[in-house]
Amino acid sequence: MSRRITNTLYEKLSPINQRRWDTFFHNKRASWSLLIFSILFFTSLFAELIANDKPLLIAYDNQLYVPVFVSYPETTFGGDFETEAEYSDPFVVELIEEKGWIIWPLVPFSYDTHIADLPEPAPSSPTAQNWIGTDDQARDVFARVLYGFRISILFALALTIGSSIIGVAVGAAQGFYGGRIDLYGQRFLEIWSGLPQLFVLIILASIIQPNFWWLLAVMLLFSWTGLVDVVRAEFLRGRNLDYVRAAKAMGVSNTTIMYRHILPNAMVATMTMLPFVLTGAISTLTSLDFLGFGLPAGSASLGELMSQGKGNLHAPWLAITAFMVLSTMLTLLVFIGEGIRDAFDPRLLSQ
Repeated sequence: MSRRITNTLYEKLSPINQRRWDTFFHNKRASWSLLIFSILFFTSLFAELIANDKPLLIAYDNQLYVPVFVSYPETTFGGDFETEAEYSDPFVVELIEEKGWIIWPLVPFSYDTHIADLPEPAPSSPTAQNWIGTDDQARDVFARVLYGFRISILFALALTIGSSIIGVAVGAAQGFYGGRIDLYGQRFLEIWSGLPQLFVLIILASIIQPNFWWLLAVMLLFSWTGLVDVVRAEFLRGRNLDYVRAAKAMGVSNTTIMYRHILPNAMVATMTMLPFVLTGAISTLTSLDFLGFGLPAGSASLGELMSQGKGNLHAPWLAITAFMVLSTMLTLLVFIGEGIRDAFDPRLLSQ
C-alpha cells in the first residue's frame, strides 16, 4: 500500500523533481537517515501514550475510562477526594482493581513524575523499571528524553519554517527591487547580524520568565538573516533574465513575477540550507537549556539533561544518554541535509 502511494506521488512530480527524488534516494546514507529520523520523530509524537503516569485505559464497574486524555476525580473510582485521581497511589490502584482492571503505558512515568520508591538515592542507575536510570530529581530519564526529543524537533521545525518565510520574503524584496531597498536592507542586516544573539537571550531571560513561544519569538528575530543573502543573490541574477524581462514587458505584476518565475529557482538554494538551519536551532535551544536560560524549570529538555550529567559525574548514564541522543539526532539531520543538497545540485542533475 505504501509503495503504491509512493509511486503515485512520484508519477505526479515534474521530470526535474523526479530526478531530484532519485538522486536523494540513491544516497543510501541520506535515505536511511530520513527513514530512521522519521520513525523516531513519529514515535515521539505519541509520547503521552508511551510514557505517562496515567493509565491508558481503565475498566471500572463495567465502564471504560481513558485517564490519559480525560481527568477523572478520585470519587469516580470510590475514593474520597474531588481532585484528580493520583494513579500512582497504591490506594487508588487497589480501589480500581477491586472492580476492574488497568492498562498502563509501556513506561509508567511521565517526564515530570517524581518516583518515590527508588532502590537507591537519586540519581539512580538503570533498572528494569527505569531503563536509563533517573536524574537527580528522581525522574525517569527515558521519559524525559522522549518528551525532550519531541520538544526539540518541534521547536526547531517551527523556527526553521518561520525563519524561511521571513528570510525568503526579505531576500526576494531586496534582490528584485534593488536600489535603496537593497542598500538600506543590507546596512540593516549588517547591524542586526552583529548583535550577540546568545547574550541578548540571556539578558531577556533574566527579565522575563522564558517559555516555548517566548523563546521561539526571540530566536526568530535573529535566525532569519542567514537565508537573506542566498535568496537575494538569486533574485538579483533572476530579475535580469530574458523571460523575466519578457514578463515585465507583457504587463505581468511584480508579485506574480517574483512568485512564479524567480522564487522556484531561489528555493533550490534555500532548500539546501534548511536542514542545517534545523540543526542550528536544536543546538541553540540545547545550549540555552544547558545554561539555564531556556525552557522553564522542570520542562523535558536535552540541555538540562546535559547539565545534570555535568553536575553528577558519578552518574555517567545522564551525560552518556544526552550525548548519544543529541549526536544521533544531529548526525541524522546532517546526513539528510547532505542528501537534499545533492538532490538540488544542478551538476549532479545533469549527469
